[in-house]
This record gives sequence, structure tokens and C-alpha cells, in this order.
Amino acid sequence: MTEVTSVSETRDAVRSGALSAVDACRAALERIESLDARLNAFNTVSADRALARAAEIDQDRSRVSAAPLAGVPIALKDNICTRGVRTTASSRILETFVPPYDATVVERLNGAGAVIVGKTNCDEFAMGSSNENSAFGPVRNPWALDRIPGGSSGGSAVAVAAAMTPLALGSDTGGSIRQPAAMCGIVGLKPTYGRVSRYGLLAFGSSLDQIGPFGRRARDCAIALGVIAGADKADSTSGARAVDDYEAALTGEIQGLRVGVPSRMLASGVDSDISRALSAALDVLRGRGATIVDIDLPHAKYAISVYYMVATAEASSNLARYDGVRYGLRSVEDDLGLMYARSREKGFGAEVKRRIMLGTYVLSAGYYDAYYLKAQQVRTLIRRDYDDAFREVDVVAMPTSPIPPFKIGEKTADPLQMYLADVFTVSANLAGLPAISVPCGFTQSSSPTRGGAGEGGLPIGLQFTGRAFDERTLLRVADAYERDTEWWKQQPPIAR
Repeated sequence: MTEVTSVSETRDAVRSGALSAVDACRAALERIESLDARLNAFNTVSADRALARAAEIDQDRSRVSAAPLAGVPIALKDNICTRGVRTTASSRILETFVPPYDATVVERLNGAGAVIVGKTNCDEFAMGSSNENSAFGPVRNPWALDRIPGGSSGGSAVAVAAAMTPLALGSDTGGSIRQPAAMCGIVGLKPTYGRVSRYGLLAFGSSLDQIGPFGRRARDCAIALGVIAGADKADSTSGARAVDDYEAALTGEIQGLRVGVPSRMLASGVDSDISRALSAALDVLRGRGATIVDIDLPHAKYAISVYYMVATAEASSNLARYDGVRYGLRSVEDDLGLMYARSREKGFGAEVKRRIMLGTYVLSAGYYDAYYLKAQQVRTLIRRDYDDAFREVDVVAMPTSPIPPFKIGEKTADPLQMYLADVFTVSANLAGLPAISVPCGFTQSSSPTRGGAGEGGLPIGLQFTGRAFDERTLLRVADAYERDTEWWKQQPPIAR
């Protein structure tokens, strides 16, 4: 198989003429063809379209020299609209849906010289933590094919981890970029709410969703964020702040940086290998001159409960549009009400139905104040906890997930246990803050066997959360940590 390199290496090689965009695209397509039958990371591969796009880039050398993603192959989570390419959200209800427009991030990627090679598998409508809820089958972790890759953006994470593409985009509503990044041993960035336009993203939780990048390194994500970030007239929630030069922020210098650790929150429920990896990672940061500060996030213990009130309520509202009338699957019935009901019954999977029903319940008369309103009030307290913490520290560090990747099917009968895997990630979404996951070790053995790692050798992620619109600091500390470690260099056996 041809090697797929990093974002910056691919871009610089295409810019200099050492590599053609067509050759970079072919390398990615060869990897996908070779590996995806075992991983199930892609719902759609647009080979002919991607090669034609790459050829256009090669023919326009004047533009290539300045394009920030010149010739870089990229995969998109299948809930991001692409004109002329089906966008399914991994749901039967949208199995044949082809959008007539591009999402704003797609327009910006095209303008930056990227080559979109396909759409990646995900939990249906981004609802899940394991990528087992897809109508098109589960995505498999490249480190151990019997394990979940994390969700909901599991396909995008696997595409990067298995070196099928150097870059991918996902969406993060409660950890759906960071958790699969951690479980696949790569970097995943959830930007500040409003930093990246949501126009063209199929909505799950409108006050929580945010599009962000996956890469092998912090630099990959910095380059991608510089392209997709910024205000958008089509999205009234996008922020008007100027876009920083995120790549230039990667100086490796974190002398005096204050890193907050909520030790009381981490005192129980965290896998022992993950606790050891966190402790070792903090030592690396100390070695670079950072100061570790103990902090308290007293309302974080309510975050999962709050999240599953707010997110399901918003999902209930957002998914009402899939009614069999305007687009998507339609059940042929004589009665209108029956057509609505059966279209949704046939089109939605079990987890989506569960969340719609829960969200409808918490918004219903007599329960709104007791559940949804109360959840929004506690959400405010969670945000205040972070405001207080950031008076003392610059970033907050904790594990991305309290547990390593579990076996496919292991938790499907117990949704609550599945939801608890998001305990360290949902707060950033509730507070609208940026957060990044970087590889920081492996469970037990660091040398997984081909096709399955047994009980050891599974990736562990370290999460940093920062102040609103301060992605520069997050990327800087992630890059500094990478400089003194080699976890990010490790590749799963299936990709070697």
C-alpha cells in the first residue's frame, strides 16, 4: 500500500511539485480500497469525483502555491452536506438523500485546495458513543477489530488512524470528535461553539453541535481549523472573531502555562491504565515548564444528566423535519398520519427513537420546568465553574474517556453505561468551550497484535479544555506535549 503522509507534508509536497494532487489522491483511494472492507469507515467513496478534482488542482499551479490544503485528501463525516454526493447521517431515512448544496465547511475546504474522497460512517444522526448505531453496520477500531472506535464520528477517526486520509472532519455534540480520537490514537479538536459554521451540518443538538478536524498531529488540526473557522452569514450562531494563525502558534513554548486538574472529579471511575497515563502526561508538561494546579468543577457530576436532557430535547425538535413528506424515506400509506408514523418507524434506528422519545417527554406539558428548564439552569452553573477555573489556570486537563475502547456489542444492552463514557467530554459542549484530545499512551502492552489487541495495547487520550475562542493555546499545549512524546507516531498494525 502507498503511504499517506501528514497534512503539512502532503500540502508542502504538492506546493513544491514533488507530489501531484492526483498521486496523493490515488494513494488515499488505494488505502481505502485495501482496508475499508475490514474497518467499515466509509459510507461513500467518491473516487472519480476526487480524482477529477485533484487533476484540476494540478492544472492550476498558480493557485496551488498559496492553497493551505493543496492536494490534501480529506474525508467528511456523513452528516455534513455535499452537493451531488449523498449525505445519509448513517440513517435509513436519508439513505438516498443527495443535497443540492455544500456545507460552508465544504466550500472552504474546496477553496483551500483540499480533495474530498468520501463520506464516513457514524452513529445514526451522530447519536452514540461507539459507532454501533449506524444503519450501515459498526465501524471497527483499527487497533483491535473487535473493539469500538468511539463515536459518533468513528469513521472519520478510523480514516485518519488507519492512514486512509491524513485529515478528516467530524462533528462533536457531547464528545463525538474527542472520544473517537482518543480511542483511535489520533488528535481530535472540538472548536468553540460558533468558531466553525454549522450551515450544512445535519442538526442533532443545535446549541451543542460543532464541526472540527481529526489529524495525526496537532499541526494537522491547526491547519484545518485555519481553513474552516470564521463567521458565516448563513449561520447566525457563528462568531465574528477574526481567525487566528493557528499553525504559527505551535512554538513548543509552554513555560509558565497553568494546567488545571480536577482531581476530585477523577478520584473514582477511571480505568487504572488511564489514570497512570494521565499522571505521566502531567509529568511531561511539568518538564516543559507548565505548572499543575488542582481545581474543582463542583457541578461536573451533573453534566451527563444535563446533557441528555438538553441534547435529546433539541434532537426531538430537529428530527421532526424527517416526516416522509419533504425528503428522505417515505412509507406508502393511504392515511397521512400512518404515513408519518411508518416512515419514521422504518427510517429511524433504535437509539434515535429512544432519544426522540426522551426529548419529547422532557419538553412536554407538565415536565418542561421539572426537566428541561432545570437542566438549562444547571448548564449555566457548569459554565460558571469553568469561568471560575480559568481565573486560576489556562487549560484544564483530564482523560478524554474514563475507559478504553470496549468490545463491539458489549454495552448495547445497557444504554446508560454507554452514556457514562462521555462523562469527561460533555461539559465542554454544555459550556461552549474548545477542547482537544491527544494520544497519551496505551493500555498495558503498547504493541497490539494484528487484528486484535486482546486486553492490552489500546489507545488512551488526554483532553485539554480551554477558554472560549482560545484554540491557539489548546493547539500550542498539544503540540508541546507531542514534542516530548512519541505516542502520536504509533500506527495500528492494520495500517503498517
